Amino acid sequence: MKILVCISKTPDTTAKIAFADNNTKFVADGVQWIINPYDEWYALVRAIELKEADASTSIHLVTVGAADTEPIIRKALALGGDEAIRVNADSHDSFYIASQIAEVAKQGGYDLIFTGKETIDYNGSSIGGMVAELLDMPYLSLATKLDISGTDVTVIRETDGGEETNKATLPVVVSCQKGMAEQRIPNMKGIMGARTKPLKVNEPIAVDALTSIASFDLPPAKAGVKLVSADNPEELVRLLHEEAKVF
Repeated sequence: MKILVCISKTPDTTAKIAFADNNTKFVADGVQWIINPYDEWYALVRAIELKEADASTSIHLVTVGAADTEPIIRKALALGGDEAIRVNADSHDSFYIASQIAEVAKQGGYDLIFTGKETIDYNGSSIGGMVAELLDMPYLSLATKLDISGTDVTVIRETDGGEETNKATLPVVVSCQKGMAEQRIPNMKGIMGARTKPLKVNEPIAVDALTSIASFDLPPAKAGVKLVSADNPEELVRLLHEEAKVF
């Protein structure tokens, strides 16, 4: 079985976020970059588990990004990917990115394509569905569990108040969320081996981006805390009613 895992570079959750050029451009200076957690902890690790259960399985990684994404893809190789493909393009348009991934998938003939449920920077949740449509494959989103028997795939998804079980036949695209697998840390052998694993660079295919970023806005600053004396409950009630508007 051939598995393609989609990898995205995102800012660390502790990074200080700032924008420039009239709030249209993210300021990357000094930002620590990581593998998108949904791609790493759930999609990639589940692929590794499938390979551990079947040694004939191969895991390829794909990312769409400039050369500065290579340390991220090398870390994914250290975790357990066999080889990687970087599409040499820098875009934030979901359709453009999905089109590049779909082109890689067409050339590779993959049985299973994993994405994270979303990236933690743009929270679009759209890449998996677009890739599936472009490849004319079934799409199972927000998976918390996946099992494979032959060519049959069983996926469990969370729903409001319960779970839903879906079945499909390979090839299939699956987006992964918490519950699919447990986070792993690269060991020294994996880190050393990642240095020599293949990392192929593809030039992007011609695709028109369908969206552009008009501007970013930071959330409003939090208001200060008001302290109310314990012997003044009437003031607390007034503040909750008139300012907090809770009743």
